[in-house]
Amino acid sequence: MRARSIVFIAVSAALLAGCQTMTPEERRAADEKTCMSYGFRRGTDAMATCLQRIDLDRHAERRAFRYGYNGGAWDWDRPIVVYR
Repeated sequence: MRARSIVFIAVSAALLAGCQTMTPEERRAADEKTCMSYGFRRGTDAMATCLQRIDLDRHAERRAFRYGYNGGAWDWDRPIVVYR
């Protein structure tokens, strides 16, 4: 029983260690890397537009998650009620 508890704690700790959040600086660097992989150069309007679109997309994803949008059907997972 004690060995199971130790294994459970170790596995839980390993899973939680994998859950890391990015700092704003790390997120910005990743976004810049993404835009540069598309061919945009630093200091250009196109690069600023690319970064802005990534940020707007991230905000839209958060809004969709918050309001329960499930990727194509707003209320398809709920029962349908027909009133006569």
